[in-house]
Amino acid sequence: MEGSDSYLIRPNHQHKFKAAVVKECIRDVVRERLGGVQYDPEAAPDLSRSLADSIKDRVKTNSSCSSPSFPVDVGFDRYKLVVQVVIGEQRGQGVKMSSRCLWDADTDNYAEDVYINDSLFCVVAVFGSYYY
Repeated sequence: MEGSDSYLIRPNHQHKFKAAVVKECIRDVVRERLGGVQYDPEAAPDLSRSLADSIKDRVKTNSSCSSPSFPVDVGFDRYKLVVQVVIGEQRGQGVKMSSRCLWDADTDNYAEDVYINDSLFCVVAVFGSYYY
């Protein structure tokens, strides 16, 4: 936020939270990190934390996201990012997840992605809340 106008109460249109950009970042990181991984209940908590940190870092910097059509500086520096990662064993069961949040519909948004292989499932949600 250094060097930015601190009196802005709304992001510029080009700096709004872009769910499509974030979803591509999520997809890239999850496929890169979980490709070929087998579910291990002992390793799942650490893997979830590590995956959440990697996703947050990638979204903040927008580095190496798969779409070259988006600018490198996406302007998320005034956004509080909350990353939720759930990893579970894949046994063909159904899973329902929900979350609640109080936010400004004009500035705040979220992106999510689901990854499934033969052994595990992973649900990732990234919430972007504009910091006034």
